[in-house]
Amino acid sequence: MRDLLLQCAGVLTIVVALIHGYLGEAKVFPRARIEPERLRTLIRLVWQASTVAWIGGGVLLIATPWMGSEPARHWIVATMACVFGFSACANAWATRGRHFGWMMLSAVVALAVAGY
Repeated sequence: MRDLLLQCAGVLTIVVALIHGYLGEAKVFPRARIEPERLRTLIRLVWQASTVAWIGGGVLLIATPWMGSEPARHWIVATMACVFGFSACANAWATRGRHFGWMMLSAVVALAVAGY
């Protein structure tokens, strides 16, 4: 059961990351006015870097049960819980709780910690 919870956390992480990347490109950046243009490109790339990083974290959560190492399990879950916990808090604070992202990220943390 622990393994399944970690894998569900990983799949949810990847889904959240893909939604994050899509919404950035479809909703945020078309309306954002950022000058100079080179900063617009930089901010867009940083936004998508977090998308790629979250996908990597999701892959690690999915793969953790097959690693056969309790220390690896411990450090992957602890690291991802901190990363997604901070992301959830930042999202909730920045949007005053009006965006579903913090709830999804909190669910990832809860599943990962339950699967520890």
